[in-house]
Amino acid sequence: MADIFEKCAAWKEVQMAKLAGHYPYFRVIEEHNETEVTIGGKRLIMACSNNYLGLAQDPRVREAASEAARKWGASTCGSRLANGTIALHDELEHRLAKFFRKEAAACFTTGFTTNLGSISALVQRHDLIFVDRMVHGSIVEGVHACYGDAKRFRHNNMEDLERQLAAAPAEAGKLIVVDGVYSAEGDLADLPRMVELKKKYGARLMSDEAHGLGVMGEGGRGACEHFGVLDDVDLVMATFSKSLGSIGGVIVGRADVINWIKHHARAMIFQASMTPPAAAAALKALEIIQQEPERRARLWDISERIHRELRGMGFDTRPSVTPVVPILVGDQAQNFIFWRKLTDAGLFVSPFTKPAAEHDLVRSVFMATHTDEQVTRALEIFQRCGREVGLIPYEKPRARVEVRMARPGATGFLSSAGEDQAVATTAVGGKLGLAAIMGNRGEPVVRRFSEAAEFLTWRALNVEGEDVRRLAQLPERLWTQRHRIRSKLMAMGMNWVSHRQKQRYADDSSDSRN
Repeated sequence: MADIFEKCAAWKEVQMAKLAGHYPYFRVIEEHNETEVTIGGKRLIMACSNNYLGLAQDPRVREAASEAARKWGASTCGSRLANGTIALHDELEHRLAKFFRKEAAACFTTGFTTNLGSISALVQRHDLIFVDRMVHGSIVEGVHACYGDAKRFRHNNMEDLERQLAAAPAEAGKLIVVDGVYSAEGDLADLPRMVELKKKYGARLMSDEAHGLGVMGEGGRGACEHFGVLDDVDLVMATFSKSLGSIGGVIVGRADVINWIKHHARAMIFQASMTPPAAAAALKALEIIQQEPERRARLWDISERIHRELRGMGFDTRPSVTPVVPILVGDQAQNFIFWRKLTDAGLFVSPFTKPAAEHDLVRSVFMATHTDEQVTRALEIFQRCGREVGLIPYEKPRARVEVRMARPGATGFLSSAGEDQAVATTAVGGKLGLAAIMGNRGEPVVRRFSEAAEFLTWRALNVEGEDVRRLAQLPERLWTQRHRIRSKLMAMGMNWVSHRQKQRYADDSSDSRN
């Protein structure tokens, strides 16, 4: 008889990561001063908060929350359906509906339960829901909780979405759900094309603007406004824990649809409502967003500089075109090693790995309230640590890398995936270098080794003065790159141990079944 707790006892990856000093989660912040935090008595630049506009620590927002606590108490101690709706909730819903230019709004306690509750309430038996494979986990949980059939389409692949829509029964209700801004890698949903498809196939469209609210579009209404399709997107969801500096979530749309959600979403009916301080903080932050567009402009200026300089160093921050800055790393072990070095150097960032992101990456986000000096210091830390783990060359590439950002008014693209990237390897004497040959992932491994052997043979037969000079520099180069070599060896060891642990668990499971 199997014990449901058996998998918990066998799972050792967290313990192994902690022993290696590379466990990046549940870090305890002892002090928070908006752009800097204290962990273990050490000050770090906060470079991965979703507090895009810096409003969580704004004195006006904090005072609004304090005043609400004095007037209404710390909690409503009830659900919205029963005794948990206060005047602040009603005002917030009216203000958000007006802000998004929709008929009505429903506020939930968190952004996560907004998606969970709205989707599970709307999609019922015989309905179909179509979701991008890279949507947020809250949407995934909403799909799991609903009674309809779920169809997942390849990330931002409109041909795949249309194929699935065309195959769906005409009589079935259809809902397309995407992230307006994808939170891990910072690219945008193809909302203009989705609007065309939803009209063609009689579907409805819902956009999660958790990372678009306050950031995207002329008025900060998200990717829907950025692409000029706000009126055509049927439901817009947003969270308060990013640009609004609070906690909570909202779904806005047609009045009869919002009324249905309010009376059918279990996350609304059976969950205690937003606390009065959280509602008051969101109200004040929304007011500031509308009155101070310069905050959004400052955020975009900083983000554009970060992307441009990181790519110029040789980092790959594609496909982002937003303030989300993903730095792609080779594998999970190297990802955690890179994170550890950044942390030790004074930078608070987060490593993302599957299934949270499609690639192993370190994710950073800078706020509108970061100073130029803090940004400069952070870039220096990125460069130093990136060199030590082998992500970028020791010599900065000479080519200037231009970036395209989805600032207000720049709407002709969704992603930077196809743009040129600063290349870390350079040509040797006008011919291709060995590192470039081995790093050409477009060629089969066997062919790369064959070309490498041919290249080395040619070099051996054509020794020049430059080759002798480079050989004499070898000890110095090895010493310079000692940190990189150590990181590589550590990553190889961590990957090997992780692989052995998974194999051992698989073998034990097989033995127990037999």
